[in-house]
Amino acid sequence: MLKEVPPPAPLDPSAGRNTWRSRAGLHRMLRLRRRMALRDWLALALLLTILAGVLGWQNGLGRLDQTLYDKFLSAITQPRHDDIIIIAIDDFSLQQLGRWPWPRERHAQLLDRLTPAKPRAVALDVILLEPETSGPALGAGDAALRAALLRNAVTVLPVVITNPGTGLAAGLPIAPLADAAMALGHINLEHDSDGVVRSVFLQEGLDGRWWPHFALALTQKQAMVRVAPAVTGTPAAAAPMAWRRADQLHIPFAASGQFQSVPYVSVLRGEVPPEFFRDKYVLVGATALGLTDSYPTPVSGNAGAMPGVEIHANILASLLDHRAIAIAPAWQTGLLSALPVLLAMIGYLLLSPRLALLIAASLMGLTLLASYLGLRAGVWVAPSAAGIVLILSYPLWSWRRLEAAITYLGQEFIRLDHEPHLLPEVPISPRHDAIEDVLERRINAMKNAARRVRDLRKFVSNSLDNLPDATLVTTVDGQVLLANRHANAYFCASAGAERSMDLLGASVLHLLSRLRAPQPIDLPANIQFHWSSVLDPAYVTTLANGIGVVDDQGRDLLIKSAPCYSSAQMLTGWIVSLTDISTIRAAERSRDETLRFLSHDMRAPQASILALLELQEDSGSALPQPELFARIEKASRRTLGLADNFVQLARAESHEYRLDEVDFQDLLFDATDEMWSIAKGKRIEIVTEIDDTHDYPVLVDRALMTRALTNLLSNAINYSPEGTRIVCGLARSQEDEPAHPAAAPHLACSIRDVGYGIAPEDQKRLFQRFVRVDLPNQPRHDGIGLGLVFVKTVVQRHDGQIGVVSAPGEGTCFTLILPCNTGPGSPG
Repeated sequence: MLKEVPPPAPLDPSAGRNTWRSRAGLHRMLRLRRRMALRDWLALALLLTILAGVLGWQNGLGRLDQTLYDKFLSAITQPRHDDIIIIAIDDFSLQQLGRWPWPRERHAQLLDRLTPAKPRAVALDVILLEPETSGPALGAGDAALRAALLRNAVTVLPVVITNPGTGLAAGLPIAPLADAAMALGHINLEHDSDGVVRSVFLQEGLDGRWWPHFALALTQKQAMVRVAPAVTGTPAAAAPMAWRRADQLHIPFAASGQFQSVPYVSVLRGEVPPEFFRDKYVLVGATALGLTDSYPTPVSGNAGAMPGVEIHANILASLLDHRAIAIAPAWQTGLLSALPVLLAMIGYLLLSPRLALLIAASLMGLTLLASYLGLRAGVWVAPSAAGIVLILSYPLWSWRRLEAAITYLGQEFIRLDHEPHLLPEVPISPRHDAIEDVLERRINAMKNAARRVRDLRKFVSNSLDNLPDATLVTTVDGQVLLANRHANAYFCASAGAERSMDLLGASVLHLLSRLRAPQPIDLPANIQFHWSSVLDPAYVTTLANGIGVVDDQGRDLLIKSAPCYSSAQMLTGWIVSLTDISTIRAAERSRDETLRFLSHDMRAPQASILALLELQEDSGSALPQPELFARIEKASRRTLGLADNFVQLARAESHEYRLDEVDFQDLLFDATDEMWSIAKGKRIEIVTEIDDTHDYPVLVDRALMTRALTNLLSNAINYSPEGTRIVCGLARSQEDEPAHPAAAPHLACSIRDVGYGIAPEDQKRLFQRFVRVDLPNQPRHDGIGLGLVFVKTVVQRHDGQIGVVSAPGEGTCFTLILPCNTGPGSPG
């Protein structure tokens, strides 16, 4: 049963205590940082919330809120009022009727045109403070206008504020006209600090006498206009000559030009039918630019100003619809201004900087949207206080957090700078001629820490890259973070030459899944293994000896994995290594083959000798003595030959070579002389073909190289029919090119027979241990398959190559390529 193994404990007890103290100090510092951050947040949240509340208590921050008010109001569409008609004293009427002022008799004619239409009320927005002094008969115009007012009976005349030099006074129409009017109403407008008209007072008065607004007078009965109105909230007493106002109305303006308007001259000439004015409110006033009766309003837009008569029409429409804009009380505005700021501060504390910025922007948008929707509903809540503090809150909080982070990092860098470095470094002498402030000390500490980190990273990178095995560093889930050059070379070669492979970010489990036959070392073969166990801490001890695998190229690999832990003993990743153990596996296979050779091939002749001796003890099965000796000799020689071949191969594979400079021609002659008698016994001729234009000095172990040539000649004799020919050739290798005179020359020695040949499929196994290749129609020969292995080993240990060209029935040609010795003192 597998159990999880905890990470290794420190070997040095003092190191463990130091690590524990360092970790405890780090935890205490983190807790202190958290408390400081919470304290900073509470202080800043309280400060900004109070600031937003105080600014909101002002109920508007001047031009900024006024601009927003105007923009929002311009975006609101008001219902159209077809029961309000404006008779405009416009430029066209001035052009047709002459310069202003017109005779009052003309206004009387206008009222007489309206009287048959029976309008609901008529507002004549013309100042009538003095009697008319012009005209053919003095007072005739005033009399005509008075008579028209009496006949109309629903006309309201304006009251204005005047200042004759003795204080404010009410500018009333002359008495005959005031008595004839249905009511009097003031036409005063309230101008804000920026000069824009946004409101009016519905009641204004002087010395206890009150006048309703011009538009309000149109909606009231005559009896109520004549009496001072009872207005809620009106001051009970005032100083003499004090102008008083009450009932402020913020006007829900409609877009300019929304009310129906007809020229004054068209009505006067009877071009407008009387039914057009029936049961409607008619306002008569100036709209011509030259008459200076225009004022800027929130909805004036590019026009710049709105005629006063149109402003009165907007006030009348508001009164008829019982619509008005209420300004939220100061405490409500302060509360609503502080709320989004508090929400933003909570978001700053709980969310990431990016989400906190998004929350701040969202709250800003929601604040503006809420203000706009409130204005549509008839309540104005100034949003600038909340908006300004929201804009300030994020930079202030970011500054505090950045200041805290810089302070913390500076302290950590200084602590890190005072700690001993893991790698040797050149000591830096302190500067005594310069004064360092806090920031400079922190910057220098950061520079030293960054330099040490770079040095450590370079050291780790170089160490990883110079490891002899392919090594990968991965995350906990197996994503590759680092790979040394051996790992890159191996996996890129495995992926194929046609494409390169980027290991960074790849899954190590996917890379390992390409390997075949995974088998944990020292574990039973029937245990089911999964590659995910390589990254499982529970299997660290079980798989400590690694997993043996075979790759696509037939190489034997050993896979090992080791966990990486942080200082807090948390698993942070894995180190996975791939070791090529093909040489070890080959040595193990060679050992097994040797044991098999000793147990079978060497044992068989000895067993034959013992069997012969046992047979000889029985007179009935005893062999003649000459035959017995011949068989014993044959078995003994076979054993001796096997032992000699094995000893020679072992020597060839060893490192004990005695190199001498010899002429390769002498080696070839020695080998041919040694095999001449055997070849003569089969009537085989050995011929040497040597290029005499060159010398062939080589640095070789004479005995081993001669034995290699002898083995090749022996094979050529054994696998050639009687009466054939063997050619031994020696020449300079064709691989030496004149274009490269600096390259060391090579010789090529070929041994060619016209024997039975070797099948192509057998040529691949020709140089393997204990492998013999025979064609079906050729005679068998004694041997154990070590001769050619010996030849290849000797040639390769001399930095040479061996090749074979053969075809069944055509013979075989072995070619040795060896470097010539061109050192000092060598011939040629």
